[in-house]
Amino acid sequence: MTTEQNEPTDGQAHAAQQRQRAGQLAQAIRTELRKAVVGQASVIDDVLTALIAGGHVLLEGVPGLGKTLLVRALARCFNGEFARIQFTPDLMPSDVTGHAVYDLQTEQFKLRKGPVFTHLLLADEINRAPAKTQAALLEAMQERQVTLEGRALPIAQPFMVLATQNPIEQEGTYPLPEAELDRFMLKVRMDYPDADQELDMVRQVSRSTRADMLDVQPLRTVLQAKDVQALQRIASDLPMDDQVLDYAVRLARTTRSWPGLTLGAGPRASIALVRCARARALLRGGDFVVPDDIKGCALAVLRHRVRLAPELDIEGLSVDQVLGQLLDQVPAPRL
Repeated sequence: MTTEQNEPTDGQAHAAQQRQRAGQLAQAIRTELRKAVVGQASVIDDVLTALIAGGHVLLEGVPGLGKTLLVRALARCFNGEFARIQFTPDLMPSDVTGHAVYDLQTEQFKLRKGPVFTHLLLADEINRAPAKTQAALLEAMQERQVTLEGRALPIAQPFMVLATQNPIEQEGTYPLPEAELDRFMLKVRMDYPDADQELDMVRQVSRSTRADMLDVQPLRTVLQAKDVQALQRIASDLPMDDQVLDYAVRLARTTRSWPGLTLGAGPRASIALVRCARARALLRGGDFVVPDDIKGCALAVLRHRVRLAPELDIEGLSVDQVLGQLLDQVPAPRL
């Protein structure tokens, strides 16, 4: 092979430069988020993975772990519009999407847009609203638009829904239907921080003037909404070997015949695995996707798309444990 063939073309050099810059931006936003949300490094990485992959996140955790703080901090870091909806049993679909209001002066109906028209939507305690209201989010999450009075209104990009739910308190809650769960790219579990991290958090919060919460105002705005779209575009172009692509599809397909799972993941899981793996590769500053990028996001992609057999549930096994066995036994390609 000649020297000329070994040298990268101008286009390749430009793409590599763009990837490097994108990786630096992604790491800068991660650094800022870690200043506000202490002891949740893996959760921060998962949320950033979904943002770069253009997906939505279901955050599950007991109260007081910083779920709302994480979303507010993320909105602050990319200077995006932020809206919060507190889901309650009496919340109506129009409270989410908006509605038509009669204007007496013009004698015409005017559309009043709801909080869903934003960049970052925090759907707090989403399982406290009935299915009718939860379904109001489906069109927005999938098609990035809302139909009001027969008109399809586009939602500004980037658009991301971060929904929270409490895993313990089941009284007065409505389980999310499978169709809606499948719209969430990742289901992220937020756990208690370890002792040192909790000590650090208490030290920081007790110095804050804002009672029991950290202030997101000191966080730097690292990038604009258009930069997030650029990150998404660069991530989607990251090279991926066919063997790695095949590995992602094999993982999703194996859940459909795995003993102990009565419901397997659909094709949307395969797509989510690939998109998340590209985002993770960008986040770690890689030039291409490796099998570990797939494996690193597999639990968050699959755990809400499969159903555990009742006998395993009785034995005390969790979905994560069964999926962990699956991940250990499905061979990953060696590149």
